[in-house]
Amino acid sequence: MIYTLMQVEIQVRKLYCVSRALPTLPINLEDAARSEAEIEKALQYLRQTLRLTYEEGVQMLKDAGVEIEPFGDLNTEAERKLGQLVLEKYGTEFYILYRYPLAVRPFYTMPCYDNPQYSNDNPQYSNSFDVFIRGEEIISGAQRVHNAEMLERRAKSCGIDVKTISTYIDSFRYGAPTHGGFGVGLERVVMLFCGLNNIRKASLYPRDPLRIAP
Repeated sequence: MIYTLMQVEIQVRKLYCVSRALPTLPINLEDAARSEAEIEKALQYLRQTLRLTYEEGVQMLKDAGVEIEPFGDLNTEAERKLGQLVLEKYGTEFYILYRYPLAVRPFYTMPCYDNPQYSNDNPQYSNSFDVFIRGEEIISGAQRVHNAEMLERRAKSCGIDVKTISTYIDSFRYGAPTHGGFGVGLERVVMLFCGLNNIRKASLYPRDPLRIAP
């Protein structure tokens, strides 16, 4: 199935600007929730968007008896469980999980150097984030590595043959501003916000094995 994914890139001036900017994301949920007839259940959210570090999210899951690898990724079941726990504890279905482990993000994700628990020579976390609605990810983003030498080191550490991406890396040798980006699954946002039971209901022309037209 093919669904819309909106990619956005923004310039950031400091390494920690991505996480600082998250509470100001231009999403006006109140204006969108107009018709109760079209929305099965009003979305619960906080005026000040809740932000949790990945470590905090993992700890919440562990406290609930869910075994999670501290530096591994969350599977779909764990994400939904965390969504339930966040709703019970904080009263919101809309929240941000940030500072994901570096090992589970793409090689071009900027390492996080402001965590005092870990050496700057061996950062364990990254300047990255996911945004969730009702226990499902709708946005994923991060600060991007803009330094060619760092890109090479990150690629090698991820087992990538640098020769296969030499053109990409070389483009940064001419200079690039500090920047970040994120992707938004638009149909997923609509589905979760409206409480729909199938993502096809959020797409104008959904595609599946039994439907190719219109």
